[in-house]
Amino acid sequence: MHPPLIALVGPTAVGKTATAIRLCLDVGGEIISADSRLVYRGLDIGTAKPTPEQRTVVAHHLIDVVDPDQVLSLAEYQAMAYTAIRDVLARNRFPFVVGGTGQWLRAVIDGWNVPHVPPDYALRAELEAEAKRVGYQALYARLASVDQAAAARIDPRNMRRVIRALEVYQKTGVPISQQQRTAQPPYRILRIGLTLLRELLYRRADARLERMLDEGLLDEVQALLDQGYGLDLPAMSGLGYHQIGQYLMGEISLNEAVSLIKKETHRFIRQQYNWFRLDDSTIHWFDVSGDYYPMLTRAVLEFLTDTK
Repeated sequence: MHPPLIALVGPTAVGKTATAIRLCLDVGGEIISADSRLVYRGLDIGTAKPTPEQRTVVAHHLIDVVDPDQVLSLAEYQAMAYTAIRDVLARNRFPFVVGGTGQWLRAVIDGWNVPHVPPDYALRAELEAEAKRVGYQALYARLASVDQAAAARIDPRNMRRVIRALEVYQKTGVPISQQQRTAQPPYRILRIGLTLLRELLYRRADARLERMLDEGLLDEVQALLDQGYGLDLPAMSGLGYHQIGQYLMGEISLNEAVSLIKKETHRFIRQQYNWFRLDDSTIHWFDVSGDYYPMLTRAVLEFLTDTK
């Protein structure tokens, strides 16, 4: 029988970190992060990174892996995640892959064959300049003309993913969708999802942003800028960092920055539900507005003790 692997998914601010830590304490698990922002050192408050105390209580993996001016590709992340899963199992612990970055998590639990095409920064800069010149819709239309399957999966406004798909096609001549065939990984996988009524989730995300500001988000972004990390870096394009950076550079007011962050966070939540749909029968969804934890624990324990 294949060893167990538990995937805990859900939108930002729904409470994945706290729930995962509680589960790991109850059943003897460790967390493998599937969040594309938590890999960056120095981006702590704005990413809602688990605190040092939380990481002491339960082991977390694939957090603080690269500096803000470095890039961790999907292929690199996937390989590191599989290594971490094997290490956790070797310690007779249960691996929990936890996160809201749909592409990263699906690459692991669905066994994507990720194209090993190294980044061509000159080509990316050329495509980014073109997007600014003619609009992102034109670049998205080009992708749709060469890889309709990939275009159907990518938000037209997500220029990084559109450019990556075009990059892979231009470098290999093969659509990225054809190179992302799946091969089920050698694990028994339980997929768990946490959800909340959309308006309540928006309010929870807004309240979390206010706490981040109180905890020193402005100082954190200023420190990153002082270290020379520009707003054009992928790491600094994350929710909160770019907008606060614009405020600190005098481009917009603080109220405008906060309003933009809230708006973009709401949009991001909607985007996350495109990756993990509530009607996906492979995911066991739990509404966190109720007393969900006992039922969730029961489902996890039944899965872990299933010897069929």
